[in-house]
Amino acid sequence: MTQAVIGSIHSTENFGTVDGPGVRFIVFTQGCRMRCQFCHNPDTWKIGGGKERSTDDILAEALRYKTYWGKDGGITVSGGEPLLQMEFLIDLFKKAKAAGVHTTLDSCGKPFTREEPFFSQFEELMKYTDLILFDIKHIDDEQHKVLTSLGNSNILEMAKYLSEINQPVWIRHVLVPQRTDYDEYLIRLSDFIKTLSNVQKVEVLPYHTMGLYKYQELGIPYPLEGIETPTTERVENAKKILQTADYTGYLN
Repeated sequence: MTQAVIGSIHSTENFGTVDGPGVRFIVFTQGCRMRCQFCHNPDTWKIGGGKERSTDDILAEALRYKTYWGKDGGITVSGGEPLLQMEFLIDLFKKAKAAGVHTTLDSCGKPFTREEPFFSQFEELMKYTDLILFDIKHIDDEQHKVLTSLGNSNILEMAKYLSEINQPVWIRHVLVPQRTDYDEYLIRLSDFIKTLSNVQKVEVLPYHTMGLYKYQELGIPYPLEGIETPTTERVENAKKILQTADYTGYLN
């Protein structure tokens, strides 16, 4: 009898429609080392603070909704940062693929390294991962530190590695006034994305304040106090600079 693989889980969602193709079962893992100023889930930050659940338990819950997924849906693991729980991820995705389920990983890539033991685990995970929603928070390393508290060098390294192995990726970028919404940075991000061969979709996500109440409940000062959501014109400007319309691989 094999030992159950346990993860620290914040919550699940049954009918996600914005976290990968089709209708999806979303698993939100607990724990993240970055402190993104625009994060709308600060309650997922604490490492080890979630509910312990086994991969078998999670998969069984997900499969109850399989009839609603259609041909495109499946399971997405988000966070927090899922890559902090590699053993759980590998086991869940391996079992999901055995059950004929499409698997998506939603990650900011911060735990990535080519050093061991992480890298071998990551290579194993990629065998069972159909798609990665890859969040590039900021293209500039120093501004990335301002925005998230940590640098981005290994995040961009992960993007390059995923391109090397031709792992399908949808790149997501949150447009935040006074932080990421500058043409200079958007142009640099666009130039970087063009060096990658595996990008099927590029999404601009307008910053919003829907998670503000969680900061208030947790007693955490809100770091973007007074910053409004971007205008429609600035969102369209970002889409134009990032040439989002050119990335159509997700339609196939």
